[in-house]
Amino acid sequence: MATQSRMYDDAGRRFERRKERLRADFLPKLKLVLAHIPFAPDLLAAYYAVLDRETPFKVRVTLAAALAYFVLPFDVIPDFIVGLGFTDDAAVLYAAIRMVSGSIQPRHHEAARRWLEEAKAGR
Repeated sequence: MATQSRMYDDAGRRFERRKERLRADFLPKLKLVLAHIPFAPDLLAAYYAVLDRETPFKVRVTLAAALAYFVLPFDVIPDFIVGLGFTDDAAVLYAAIRMVSGSIQPRHHEAARRWLEEAKAGR
């Protein structure tokens, strides 16, 4: 039992470190590409679900992996290819959200809506 507990503690610490990296990288990248991605509200709702400690850990890990794919500079279809660049990102996000859709709460969607309004207003 102690070994399993230690394993979960290590996984939790690794997740928290990665979550901090995601927090630092995600919003700046989103601001750069906001006009090019129609799935920004879902992307942001997933982001806020990851940051919410009330979201189940497995859901947070699943969504964080999908968001990391969006943030990483390398992926299957490079983001700079006009018209196709974000299709792979959208597919990964869609799959992750479908898997955990019941855990993304209205408060996450509301936070996403507020952030998008502020970003579009230039704040």
